[in-house]
Amino acid sequence: MEMMRSLRHVNIDHLHVGWYQSTYYGSFVSRALLDSQFSYQHAIEESVVLIYDPIKTAQGSLCLKAYRLTPKLMEICKEKDFSPEGLKKANIGFEHMFEEVPIVIKNSHLINVLMWELEEKSTVADKHELLNLSSSNHLEKSLQMLMDRVDDMSQDIVKYNTYSRNLSKQQQQKHQYLQRRQQENTQRQSRGELPLPEEDLSKMFKPPQAPARMDTLLIAGQINTYCQNVKEFTSQNLGKLFMAEALQGHNS
Repeated sequence: MEMMRSLRHVNIDHLHVGWYQSTYYGSFVSRALLDSQFSYQHAIEESVVLIYDPIKTAQGSLCLKAYRLTPKLMEICKEKDFSPEGLKKANIGFEHMFEEVPIVIKNSHLINVLMWELEEKSTVADKHELLNLSSSNHLEKSLQMLMDRVDDMSQDIVKYNTYSRNLSKQQQQKHQYLQRRQQENTQRQSRGELPLPEEDLSKMFKPPQAPARMDTLLIAGQINTYCQNVKEFTSQNLGKLFMAEALQGHNS
């Protein structure tokens, strides 16, 4: 941001609209990306982040997407309230964290001519590579990373359940203490004695520390991204399988 201000002071084009990040197997939903995009989007409202996957692109499918933080998530990041109550009050889930911005890529006429010439010069064997089903390594890696994220989600759920049990147990203890206190004051009043002085219950019953839920939302968002990638690759391979079967039947 300081560099952009310096460029503006010397009348140099400083109209930056975001930043980019390369990723592998779609693993880009993280706290670092959230903090960086919030910093950019808070300073420049039109900021976006470009996500580029070189491994998927190398297999013949350009993977370039743009994302922005939703207005709900921007408000939560400004308030820095990532507690379970804060996220519940904001009514936000992992599907409401990022919004995808459509990307339109335009080539010059010279590039289009070059691509046409390269397509004409490509051999028949190269064209048949489009029906190659050897994406098992990519699918296996995606499933492995998906399982790792599911394990992380399971650990976060265990932490939250532990917090819920401790909070419920403390509420019961607090309620029992108030009942005993009320009974004792009633007995003292019947004997003509003064009631016991009021005590600060917040010091006696300190609530347990609530786990931050933002990391859980990010893990859920990453799991959703992995599932979409697996769904996309399996659907593509099924299409290739039917096409290869049809070509084999035609040649025979």
